[in-house]
Amino acid sequence: MTHEPFTRRLFLERSLALASLAATVPCFIERSAMGMLGNPLLSSNPGVPDERILVVIQLGGGNDGLNTVIPYGADEYYRARPQLGVRGPGAAPQNGQQAALELANAQGIGLHPNLTGLRELYDRGALSVVQGVGYPNPNRSHFTSMDIWQTGRLDAKGSGWIGRYFDNTCNGTPIPEGAVAIGRAAPLAMQGDIQKPIAFENPSLFRWMGEDLHGAMKDPYDAINRAGAVGGAAPGSQREFLMRTALDAQIASERIRAAVARDPLVQYPQSGLARQLQTIGAMIRAEMPTRVYYASMGGFDTHAGQAGPHANLMRQLGDAVLAFQRDLEAQRNDARVATMVFSEFGRRVRQNASGGTDHGTAAPVFLVGPALRGGVVGNHPSLTDLDQGDLKYGIDFRSVYAALLEDWMKAPSEKILRGKFAKPVLFEGSAAKTGA
Repeated sequence: MTHEPFTRRLFLERSLALASLAATVPCFIERSAMGMLGNPLLSSNPGVPDERILVVIQLGGGNDGLNTVIPYGADEYYRARPQLGVRGPGAAPQNGQQAALELANAQGIGLHPNLTGLRELYDRGALSVVQGVGYPNPNRSHFTSMDIWQTGRLDAKGSGWIGRYFDNTCNGTPIPEGAVAIGRAAPLAMQGDIQKPIAFENPSLFRWMGEDLHGAMKDPYDAINRAGAVGGAAPGSQREFLMRTALDAQIASERIRAAVARDPLVQYPQSGLARQLQTIGAMIRAEMPTRVYYASMGGFDTHAGQAGPHANLMRQLGDAVLAFQRDLEAQRNDARVATMVFSEFGRRVRQNASGGTDHGTAAPVFLVGPALRGGVVGNHPSLTDLDQGDLKYGIDFRSVYAALLEDWMKAPSEKILRGKFAKPVLFEGSAAKTGA
């Protein structure tokens, strides 16, 4: 797939032309003409059903990794968390907490008791627990640390790492198409210099506005012409571009709404994350040409009274991810999809005086899918060798990205990440590579 150079002049010309089509283009184009112009989902090229898909789930607020992947074999954990510490498998409940879930072949660590959904996937070999993920000189600001994760750069500047994946793979080579975020706005991670994602919070809002004004008109070209926006279009002209783009937009919006209107093959729980994953599952089932999906859930900034709220978040996460995986299995699409779950940082080792935890550093990353090797990757961070009370990271988050890009998406990670990073062995058949 090739793209003509996208210059400021071209953007201004097309933006002015799009303004004249305000009544006939979908609402997401009104909000961002450039997003539509650069969006691969709106291409006329058909999707390729057997292409691999990446789903990213962001846990906003800084998830407490120590109470997610629990080091119950370390006495230091309980000394640092006399009220928040979760007891090991088989122990009696304490402070309202059930015992941690044991992980096979993982000595001394377990999952939060409410992550039964993730433990089921782990037992099936479809979950990798990547421990101690972080980066040098960690930043404890929510916004800066999230920007670091999303840009894949320690200076937190520039485009997003997923956006650069599309930018690089779009440059004159055949690639899969499309990036979709479920939410009010697409995250920085998906913003490329060329490619722009689309985002919608509710599929009903991703719609062709011309239907409201021209509902009786079945032919979108006829609708555009009758609106007086464009006349006959010569091949390769700006008018032809606008007509084709508007038609692609209508088709995309109709396909998405038709996809999510179908009942899912499995029952999803009633939570915000589950609804997002249900929408993504529906789009995958409908063979949308989307290559990367992005979902998120918040509430992880647990400075006070952490135990109950965090336990609820763990249940929502585990149950939603399990339902999504079961849906993919029922569709027979599970082999096409890998899911990554991350947060911008973990929490401090020691609980605070308010029964919560403050901003920390390294934390686990979860990867889900049958193509993964499964099990625990890396060593749990030391609870005695700390950096000013915080965990020291063991695996650079960009190494995880490198493995996803090279071993799953089959893309050149060094160019996208602007550096070479050691790859943990995450996928069956992949081999570890070391880098500077």
